[in-house]
This record gives sequence, C-alpha cells and structure tokens, in this order.
Amino acid sequence: MTTLAGIKKVTELDVENKRVFVRVDFNVPLDGGKITDDARIVEALPTIKHVLDRGGRLVLASHLGRPKPGKTEGLSLEPCGARLAELLGVEVHLPDDCVGDSAKKVVFDLRAGQVCLLENLRFHPEEEKDDETFAAQLAELCDVYVDDAFGCVHRAHASVHALPKLVADKACGFLLEKEIDALGKLVTAPDKPFVAILGGAKVSDKIAVIESLLERVDALVIGGAMANTFLAAKHLDVKASKVEGDKLALARTILEKADAKKVAILLPVDVVVAQSIEAKEGRAVDVGAIPDGHMALDIGPKSLELFAARIAGAKSVFWNGPMGLFEREPFSAGTFGVAKALAGASAFTVVGGGDSAAAVKQAGGEIAKKINHISTGGGASLELIEGKKLPGIEVLRA
Repeated sequence: MTTLAGIKKVTELDVENKRVFVRVDFNVPLDGGKITDDARIVEALPTIKHVLDRGGRLVLASHLGRPKPGKTEGLSLEPCGARLAELLGVEVHLPDDCVGDSAKKVVFDLRAGQVCLLENLRFHPEEEKDDETFAAQLAELCDVYVDDAFGCVHRAHASVHALPKLVADKACGFLLEKEIDALGKLVTAPDKPFVAILGGAKVSDKIAVIESLLERVDALVIGGAMANTFLAAKHLDVKASKVEGDKLALARTILEKADAKKVAILLPVDVVVAQSIEAKEGRAVDVGAIPDGHMALDIGPKSLELFAARIAGAKSVFWNGPMGLFEREPFSAGTFGVAKALAGASAFTVVGGGDSAAAVKQAGGEIAKKINHISTGGGASLELIEGKKLPGIEVLRA
C-alpha cells in the first residue's frame, strides 16, 4: 500500500504541552564542520513550526553520516542545531547524547514552544539494529511520535520502526505526507501516458524498479552509464564506455519484456564522448560510431531532443538518475536538458531524490520550482515506486 490510508497526519494530533518526538532527516552534507546544503533542515520546518505554534515541547532526532560506534568526531548534530536556531530564531537545546541522563534532563526541562535536538542517533549501533531496548529508551522522551524523515522510512531502524510501535499517538509530518501522496499517485493511479526516465551508473541498482515500472509505464527512457549496457545488449560496440558485462542477458530480457508489454524503451541515439572522465571537452557522435578508446559520458543533443519530445507528450513523469557525468561541465547538458524538459512539461512531474534532485538544483534558474515534486529520499523513493511496503510508513498505520 502506498497511500496515506490509516496514517494520521500531524494536524490530527493533540500536541499542546506534550513532548513531541519528531524523527527528522538532518543527514546534511558537511565540509570542515560547516553545512554545505541545508535543504533537509529547511524541508522539516513546516512540521517543526506546526508543533511549536501549537505549544508542543519539541524533541527532534536524526542520524548524521555513518559514525563508528560511540561518538565520532565531525559527526555531531551541533552544526544542524545551530542552523536550525538561525532559521527558527529560537534557542535549540542539544544534549550530549540521544538517550540517558543528559537527554532526559534537557527533554524533561523543556517548556511549551521550546526545542531540543538529540545527539546523533547512530552514535549508538543499536539504532541501525532496530533494537527494542534502545527504542524503549527513546520512548521515555516522548508522549507523541511524528515521522518526517522520508529518506529513512525504507530502513527498519529503531527510531523509525521499533520506537513508533511503543507510542500510541503517532502520525506523519508534512514532508512525509507530501512524499507518500506524490509518489503513491504514480504507483496507484498515474495519469497516462506515464513516462519513467532512469539513469545513473548501474542496471543492477535499478532492476527491481524497472521490473515494476514495466507494469505501469507507457515509455521507459534510459540514459546514463546504464544505457551503455542496454546498447551493448543490442550488439552495439560502445568501445571504452562503462558496461556491466554480467548484466547483458538481463538487459536483453528487459527489452523483450518491454516489447511484449508494448512499452516503448528509448535509448540514446547519440552520446557525448571523451577519452577520460577528466577531459576538458567532449564531442557528440552517434551510438554506433564511438571512436576507439573513447567512452560515452553523456547523452547527445539528438537523444535529448528525442527524450524531451516524449516528456512533452506525457501526463505523468518520474525521473531518477542522471543522464551522464553531470558534475563535470562538458558532460552536463543531457542531465540539465532533461531537468528543463520536466520543468516545461504540462505533466505531473516527480524527481526521485539523490543525484537527480542535486542535478535539478544545479540546472539553475526556476527549474526546481516548476517540477511538481522533488523527493528528499533516493533509496526510499525508488522502493516506494517499486510498490514495496516500507517499514517506517507501515508502522504508522493505525
């Protein structure tokens, strides 16, 4: 089930003067202890402000990075607390742990409208083990539970799975509600024609989502390095391009299944090539004319035109994965071009998280604002699109 059926919304909870435990996703990028992108903190603000405005005593919890057991230098949530305090204009209390005496003291001293951000949940390995004893320690800090961390709901971790089982009053926050609503629509009732665009490096990362999408889409557009494997499966010599040699048979099977289901598969007809990923420039060639020693690092202009035309004729579009090495300027035109095509489409447009979301932001201008929904969770969005039941969502159902 990928709808909101049976899940309370944060607006339905009585939070006044209650300790409201909100699981957020403050897993932000850091450079030398400074936050380089605060989007995940900003996305959580509507739920945070709602709880504070209604007189809740707010207890925020998140993980950050992949620390070793115990405290890991550079992975404290202190920078997130400081940034949140700036955004809210209020003090954010940060105990030196997420459980135990220091956490209890800060949480129990909170008054209505005050905020506490617990220290990194993953300083305790029990978090990732979905440990019930650890969850019970967290449960001591809350009267009400809200999950607003979409990027974590596909993982059965203590703060998103074991903990809500122990709390009677629980709900989804505004961000999680928005994610379930947008992605769920593409699973349960997409407007047709429905076009999915998949990119990135590996076919193996996307097998399950491709299998699932073939049941629902009218067209599947494939770019990025994974397109090389499909081109090689069609007996094209892609020269030095990255190919998953052990996935050629699988790619042929996918092409055959698509044909049997009358799903159009669009592969690049031209690519931008160079001899190295460090190259200062690339040139566009047809997929059957890649020079020796060269590799495909982006889709070419003819491919972009082909893909954009399919997007323009769609009523629903889902995109996950870049069309090439978009981080480097000579190989960014394909990915940024797809982002622009989505922004200009009349379709209901959804971008899966991760690199695709980053690419939309880098594409510049007003592009992000013109896309209906940009997911905050890469892995979670793919699993939801597959139609999987995600542990952090299912546990919220009444």
